[in-house]
Amino acid sequence: MHNTTSLTPAEMSEFLLNVAIVRPVFIWGPPGIGKSSLVEQFAHSVGVPCVSLLGSQLAPEDLMGVPQIKDGVTRFFPPAMIVRDEPYCLFLDELNACSQDVQKAFYSLIQDRRVGEYELPEGSIVIGAGNRAQDSAIVKPMSSALMNRMVHVHMRVSASQWLTWAADNGLHPLVIDYLSQRPDHLWSKPPRHEEPFSTPRSWHMVSDALYAFGDDARPEMVEAVAAGCLTPQHAAQFKAFGKLAADRHRLDAIIKGDARWPAEPEDRDLLYFLAQAFRARLLKTLPPEKSQTSPDTQALVHTSKAMLRDLARISLEMAQLVVADDGGQALPAWYMVEVVRDLPRLIERRPEKKQ
Repeated sequence: MHNTTSLTPAEMSEFLLNVAIVRPVFIWGPPGIGKSSLVEQFAHSVGVPCVSLLGSQLAPEDLMGVPQIKDGVTRFFPPAMIVRDEPYCLFLDELNACSQDVQKAFYSLIQDRRVGEYELPEGSIVIGAGNRAQDSAIVKPMSSALMNRMVHVHMRVSASQWLTWAADNGLHPLVIDYLSQRPDHLWSKPPRHEEPFSTPRSWHMVSDALYAFGDDARPEMVEAVAAGCLTPQHAAQFKAFGKLAADRHRLDAIIKGDARWPAEPEDRDLLYFLAQAFRARLLKTLPPEKSQTSPDTQALVHTSKAMLRDLARISLEMAQLVVADDGGQALPAWYMVEVVRDLPRLIERRPEKKQ
């Protein structure tokens, strides 16, 4: 399905509060971004219980029930989990992963809120959710009849909203600190081959595992947890951040001249993280125009060029990464003019961007 408009979790909650109470809604989105928990929170907010059915594990009789003869008449008795006296939110998770026969069984439930002779209590809510074909997930084509019975909406990740939620729910400080510096690592596109990838759910798993290890987790264990949950590149940088956690002020110390860039081969991942953190500091601190620089900023400019020179002596590639135009995020033009003037070697041999 083509993604035309997508909503953050906060926007999605507002959408459900206004739309789901009058029409069935289907939420599209990649795995692990919190679709299920959002629906549960929504149900709680409107004061009704949430009953979840997993479409990928259903057979038609699991929904329609099995036939029984009563008073000489065959009747279908739906399962007890959906037969209730009070209104509730029926959440049909992975709806587009179920078979066509199961999809057909949902027609009357979604359109008329009815299963056989049983009708959902007045005020009940029906919400479906599923992954997209491009997410390398198990999905099946959804029939046009089923598509047309629901309001479709796409959900996207919001790092700022997730970090607020993570802090409120006590996720591990190392996870929160890392993603506060690298919010772009909260989610990555699902790979086409079998390997872990970063999502809000996988970061939550990292947090749970770190808490289970306690304060004495060995670096090898932190690395194993990260590698088992996250996109490989993210896991490597999280490992480096874990090393840095014991000395949170390492970059500040380098800027002040109290420490040096790590130069040992075994510290290359740490050097990479520090270089990225240095770039992020420059992007955040340097103003668009040189005339806007304060005395403190001018001091940082002078220091930063010396740091780039020292970094280039250890790894020219790392120094080039600091000043490279990465995805449209570029250092101010006036600063780059000074880099070209004082450190032309960084510019002359900058690696070409991959197409």
